[in-house]
Amino acid sequence: MRMILWLAAALAYMVSPWLVTGKLYGLLFTSLWNKEIDYDTDIIKVMLTTSTYVPAQDTDDYKDNVTNEVSGTGYTATGETLTSKTVTYTAGTNVHKLDAADTTWSASSITARIAVVYDSSPATDATRPLIGYQDFITDRTSDAGDFTIQWDAAGIVEITVA
Repeated sequence: MRMILWLAAALAYMVSPWLVTGKLYGLLFTSLWNKEIDYDTDIIKVMLTTSTYVPAQDTDDYKDNVTNEVSGTGYTATGETLTSKTVTYTAGTNVHKLDAADTTWSASSITARIAVVYDSSPATDATRPLIGYQDFITDRTSDAGDFTIQWDAAGIVEITVA
């Protein structure tokens, strides 16, 4: 199986996309098989953390594992809800794609290193499954401006089943 994940992100005022590293949490598929996530109908959010959060791809499974969420003007704890979510499958190429509209914290003053996507529908952080994360490699900052994650046109997550 080949996976292409979290293809690009950029601040609205940046000329070119950031170099990013994106990964799915290893236990995502367990959450999917246990019917804990419904990407289409659940409330899926993206939250930002500082550089002191170090994702443990193999063991982080729920939001209570995520630490050091950012704070600042224009940022609300727990992050922003993804809008215009879509799930598509292309039979000819065996490609599944998850996508959503770009995410913006308007008129914000934020410094972030990692964006974490998770399902916020369950009642507690201990039951809110993690989906994936994007490491911006270096801190990204907005200063009384827009902080935008511009998801790649090909989708937030692309999985090729072969």
